[in-house]
Amino acid sequence: MNTDLLTLTQWLSPAFPLGSFAYSHGLETAIASGDVTDAQTLQAWLRVVLTQGTGIVDATLLCRTMEGQDLGNVARALAASRERLEEAEAQGAAFVDTVNKITGDAQAVAPLPVAVGVAARSLSLSTEDVAALYLHAFISNLVSAAVRFVPLGQSAGQAVLSALHADIAETARRAVTMTLDDLGAAAPGADMAAMKHETQDVRIFKT
Repeated sequence: MNTDLLTLTQWLSPAFPLGSFAYSHGLETAIASGDVTDAQTLQAWLRVVLTQGTGIVDATLLCRTMEGQDLGNVARALAASRERLEEAEAQGAAFVDTVNKITGDAQAVAPLPVAVGVAARSLSLSTEDVAALYLHAFISNLVSAAVRFVPLGQSAGQAVLSALHADIAETARRAVTMTLDDLGAAAPGADMAAMKHETQDVRIFKT
């Protein structure tokens, strides 16, 4: 078995100390406002985030980074809100810190998709596979947030994640061929939710 796959699985595991559990990517606001109330509305919300929002943007940045481009500042510029930027920066810093301690490398801090892309250059895995596993981890974390905050049952949450597998695979496939000129997002509801979260009175999650 290719141990590089196990390495990537470790990096993207909930056990890896990124603090991902503290972030909802604006989902907390969508739940509080009644836009996400059950498994069906959660699946629809996450599909848009995945295929038209942060998912496709992050996956494209990751793929282009794996090919050698330096996209840290591009990733920062594409953050749709202050909290989105903080989310990407904080998790990226935590990722780099832990990977450097494990490997002894001195990788520079960058937003999470770029940080993962740089680290993944050393793995004998395809960009599509890395992007797919990255997206799976991203969506899994949001499903976990919804399970806790909607709340949803564990089985319902896993059913949503399973239903999105085809979208995850297709988004990763698209990201492999997309250039920076192709890059764009069309998830205004999710972006507005992230912006509103910054001033939400009662918050469980950081974003």
